[in-house]
Amino acid sequence: MLLAAGFGTRLFPLTLDRPKPALPVLGRPLITYGAAYLARFGCRELVVNLHYKGEAIVAALGDGAAFGCRIAYSREREAILGTGGALDQAKSLLNPAGTFIVMNGKLITAIDLQAALATHRSARALATLILKPNVRRERFSVVETDGAGMIRGFGPAPAGEAASGEPPPLFFTGIQFLEPEIFDYIPPGVFSHTTTDVYPSALADGRRVMAHIAAADEEWGEFSTLERYLDLSCRLAGDEQAVIQGDGCRIAPSAELRRVILWNRVTIGAKVRLQETIVGDGVSIPDGTNLSRAAVVRADLLEAEALAPRRAAGQGEQVGENFIVRF
Repeated sequence: MLLAAGFGTRLFPLTLDRPKPALPVLGRPLITYGAAYLARFGCRELVVNLHYKGEAIVAALGDGAAFGCRIAYSREREAILGTGGALDQAKSLLNPAGTFIVMNGKLITAIDLQAALATHRSARALATLILKPNVRRERFSVVETDGAGMIRGFGPAPAGEAASGEPPPLFFTGIQFLEPEIFDYIPPGVFSHTTTDVYPSALADGRRVMAHIAAADEEWGEFSTLERYLDLSCRLAGDEQAVIQGDGCRIAPSAELRRVILWNRVTIGAKVRLQETIVGDGVSIPDGTNLSRAAVVRADLLEAEALAPRRAAGQGEQVGENFIVRF
């Protein structure tokens, strides 16, 4: 199962007209990387949950034939359900008799799933979460484990500098193997999350929830904020100073661009200076504009999106025909 129902609030305003998993990464919708990754490891039946602007996800993935698999969609129509609620709603579409995998749709990774599955099966676990060392102590919740590799709980993100000699904390990558018995611990028909609602109940019942720790050098990236979206896109492009362009872009010869992502049909005027900036579809940047660490979309998207006025309050400013959020 690929999880794709979220609102992408931390990627506002890029998610005004599309969900987070449909954001372009090097010319492809983000979620297509996840579908191709799972298919490469032998998944031939995928379930994708939808809520916010789900039609963009369907347009990106279709019926799965392009990835060598079949895709079924679970539509969360009334309200978003969380990870646990999403699994509960999709229960009839998932494998009723064997192990299945759940992965967040905002990831690009090369973690070895076969090794993780071997950990899961050898431990006879109810669930196995793939973890990684949080070497840079980013704002990921800490996963607590014991010496035998069993998960004991979940804590807040690491605070401050690490003590001398202290090993890096572990964080959950958003990829997990599950057995059908997990549904015994998912509250039916309500919003719930696996890490806060489901796994604590299973652990309290004595069930084995295991950790598979991926190597620090196994590629993994989460596109959850404007800063991560920019950084990871440049890293994947192989150039930390990259200028990544979509289709139909026009850039004046006198413009200076550094660490910039241009979506489709972007026009950059004369003597424009952009640094660490993301520019959405159809945006025109006027002559002489100077922007750094900003995301720019057309201001008319605010009028088309019902949630936009509330989300825009205090988060950005309209400048001419553009809406700008700084990060």
